[in-house]
Amino acid sequence: MNLTTDTFESAVTDNDIVLVDWWADWCGPCKMFAPIYDQAADAHPDVVFGKVDTEDQQALAAGAGITSIPTIMAFKEGVLVFRQSGALPARDLDSVITQVKALDMDEVRAKMAASQA
Repeated sequence: MNLTTDTFESAVTDNDIVLVDWWADWCGPCKMFAPIYDQAADAHPDVVFGKVDTEDQQALAAGAGITSIPTIMAFKEGVLVFRQSGALPARDLDSVITQVKALDMDEVRAKMAASQA
């Protein structure tokens, strides 16, 4: 799913788990990571896999603080729970997805509230 300024927020908030790949066509590591990301999408149909073309969606990328690509973000129940720049090997991406699925969001929200107090 290609995400844009118009669709990003609803994609993240309307779905349980969303992975976002921030990329650009000129980026070599992004091109090497794309098949890994696509394979993970096939292996995890219960997760929404989105992509943001940072050249086409510069305002969205700037708003998200994207300074290097590829950058992977994972959202669970609308909360950013993982962010990393650089292409991930397939096993590491699968590990991230497994860990995100296992997160107890009540515990995550409690920790977020405690850190803001």
